[in-house]
Parts: sequence; structure tokens; C-alpha cells
Amino acid sequence: MADRAQPPLDLVSQGPCGDASIHTHLEDGRRICIRTVSPADEARLREGIARMSPRSRYLRFFSGGASPPDWVIERLLDADGVLHLAWGALDLGDPAQPAMGVVHAMRPDAGDAVAEFSVGVVDAYHGLGIGRLLTATLLLDAAGGRLEAFRAHVLSENDAARSFIKRLGGVHVGQDGPQAEYLLEVAPALARLREESRPGGLAAIFAHFDAREAAGGGGG
Repeated sequence: MADRAQPPLDLVSQGPCGDASIHTHLEDGRRICIRTVSPADEARLREGIARMSPRSRYLRFFSGGASPPDWVIERLLDADGVLHLAWGALDLGDPAQPAMGVVHAMRPDAGDAVAEFSVGVVDAYHGLGIGRLLTATLLLDAAGGRLEAFRAHVLSENDAARSFIKRLGGVHVGQDGPQAEYLLEVAPALARLREESRPGGLAAIFAHFDAREAAGGGGG
């Protein structure tokens, strides 16, 4: 497999992806970086959403519009590392480094132990393990911030999202019309991911956060 042929991976990028980004790879061997999201990513975020199919946008935003309202975009970009954790994956095989996917955890108060979880992946990158890599990154960041669980609201027709959450240990806790609510505990989900060998790029994600913890840098 391409994973086994990869050279050693840098834990921290010093290139255009930023000083705190993680370099890893996908199932097909494509090299990517995962880094935190900031307001400077607005154009990249909008382009990524535009490249999603109407079906994918509907499943992610519960709306089939070409783009979410500006206030939604602003909220997605307003990540402070405490109330809002957000990480995005960039394609290093493309000179433009387009967005491949983004993952979020939001909570109204720093004392809250549960945050709202969401993840979206551009259609061209479906099936390559990006959602799993991003979710592992977010879970590790959340563990460092003393978050205990994620709450996820997904459409009942979104079989892929429901299966993904349940594979990580998510439990169905409620139903509001077409929306299903799941609770995903951080520690058990991380334990499941540590036991997995695919996608191979997971090892670099865990190594990055393990190194930060060993250096006293916390989880994020």
C-alpha cells in the first residue's frame, strides 16, 4: 500500500501551511497538511463549499443553497481555540493548497464539557480518510481542552455520517424531526482510533499531539 512507502513524516510544518500544522498523508499516498482555521481562510472556505455538490452541502448545512449565509461563514471562521476549535485539511499536491475538509467543535461557555461537532469534506476527496484524520485531530485538541464529549446533529438520511459517528462509539440520544442527535465521548473515541491502522496517516496525527504533550505544550 502507498502508506507503507511513505518517507518519515514531519510532525510540524515550517512551510506555507504554518508553524503549527501537521503533515500526513491519505489512503492514496497524497500528502496533506492539517492546521487550525482562521478568518484569513475565508476565500479558501468559500471555494471549498462551492466545490461541494448540492447533495453534500444539503447534508452538511441542512440546506441546498450554493453557499451558506455570510453569518454562517463568519461563525465557521471565528475559531478561538477555546469556545470554537476548528481544523482544516489542505491538499499539498496542488500549488493552490485548496481546502479538502474542515472539522469544528463549538461550545457557548469555556466551562462546558460538551461541544457541538461537525465535519465536512469536499466531494473530490471523499473516501480517502480525510474525515477520520480531521476528527482524530479535533478529538485530540478537545482532550487537551478538557472537553469530555461531542454532540452531533445529522440528518437521518445521512447514512454515511451516522455510521461514521457510531463506529467511533457515538450513541443516538434524541430525534428532532429529520435530525438525529448523537453523543460521542472523547476518550473512548480516541481509544478506538488509536487501535486502527487505517488510514495510515493517523499515526502522524497522534505523534504530533503526543510530542506536544511531552514538551508541555498541551493538546492543541
